[in-house]
Amino acid sequence: MKQIIEESLKKSISYKDYRGVVKNLVENNSTSGNVKSKALINYTLLNDRRMKRWDKTVKVPQEVHNNVVAINEKVTWLVLTESWCGDAAHQIPAMNKMAELNDNIDLKVVLRDENEALMNFFLTNGNKSIPKLIMIDDETGDIINSYGPRPSEATKMVNDYKKEHGKLTPEFKEDLQRWYNKDKGQNMLKDLAEKLSELTPTVSF
Repeated sequence: MKQIIEESLKKSISYKDYRGVVKNLVENNSTSGNVKSKALINYTLLNDRRMKRWDKTVKVPQEVHNNVVAINEKVTWLVLTESWCGDAAHQIPAMNKMAELNDNIDLKVVLRDENEALMNFFLTNGNKSIPKLIMIDDETGDIINSYGPRPSEATKMVNDYKKEHGKLTPEFKEDLQRWYNKDKGQNMLKDLAEKLSELTPTVSF
C-alpha cells in the first residue's frame, strides 16, 4: 500500500496546478479521464466555473479553523478526482481553503483514472466514487484517515433517493447541485473538521 501511495504522490500536483490543468482542458474542449464524451467535456467546463466561484467565496467558520490550525505534524492530503466530477468541483476548493490555514498540510491532487491501484483501496460501496481525500502522515507514510466522496447531508440525500427510486435521475442531480450552491461548502468543512478533531482530541469542536 505504501508503495502505491508513493507512486501516486510522484504524479500528484498542487491545487493551483490542478486548476491550471482544468483551465487548459476547457480551452482545448477536452476533459480528464479515460472517457472523452461531450457530456463530460461540458461538465469540465461547468466545473471550471464552479471552482473559480468557490475559490473566491468559500468561508471557513471559526470552529473549523480551530481544528485545522491545531494540526502540528506534517501531513499530505491526497485527493483523487477528475475534472468532470461535480461533487469534486464543489468540495476541493473548500478543502484547499482549509489546507491553506496550516503550513503542516500539503494538499495534492491526482487523477482517478491514472491512479487505479490507489482508487481501488478507497472504493465506496464498491464504486470508484470521487472526490476521495486521503490523509497521510508525512513522517511514517501511514494513512491517518480518509474522507469522501460527499458531505454527510448530501450522502443522506443520495441514499434516500436511491432507496425510493432505485437510481439517481438527472432531475435529482440538478437538485443536488442546487444543494451544494446553497450549502456553500459548510457541511463538507464541518465533516472534515470532525475527522481532524479525532486526530487532535485536545481541541473541542
